[in-house]
Amino acid sequence: MKFFIDTADVDAIRELHALGMVDGVTTNPSLILKSGRDILEVTKEICSFVEGPVSAEVVAMKADDMIAEGRKLAAIAQNIAVKVPLTWDGLKACKVLSGEGFMVNVTLCFSANQALIAAKAGATFISPFIGRLDDIHLDGIDLIGDIRTIYDNYGFDTQILAASIRNPNHVKDCALIGADVVTAPPAVIKALANHVLTDKGLEQFNADWAKTGQKIL
Repeated sequence: MKFFIDTADVDAIRELHALGMVDGVTTNPSLILKSGRDILEVTKEICSFVEGPVSAEVVAMKADDMIAEGRKLAAIAQNIAVKVPLTWDGLKACKVLSGEGFMVNVTLCFSANQALIAAKAGATFISPFIGRLDDIHLDGIDLIGDIRTIYDNYGFDTQILAASIRNPNHVKDCALIGADVVTAPPAVIKALANHVLTDKGLEQFNADWAKTGQKIL
């Protein structure tokens, strides 16, 4: 499974990139706001060292304007994935932009039917939002499973990019059910290495080692 990092914080991306944990990056208007930087500038910097897809989101509401914005964003670098919302206008934009050879990430997906029509429109990635479904007491992982079944049934090439990842269990469940990609904040990716028994075991090993009076270096 591929790991995309859901942030516009360049330093955080670089840290994980050095460990081989970055297969791509996703951004959105909220993350750009948090970064405090110009969207074109920060996206270009991310693309300068991240080889995989970097999602940059349009903000227009009408298809023609989304297409124009998408073309401008795609001009930043060859690995840009233009992010469009799962609306009828967004699907129109997806069809045009994907037809022009650009990667398109269709975002804000909350149903299997939405994922189906996004694939029909030529989406490179579909982004179902797991955490936001959980927030309204629906099972986001069930949605991933439904999309996986539909895409496998009909041979769609659209990759399932599980988004709104809130915790390590979401990552594990997505991996088990067959998501192609998860996009998660840096803190969640780092938390995958954590386990209380690892900490407890290390504490015991260090205590026993101190009693030996030995040194390795």
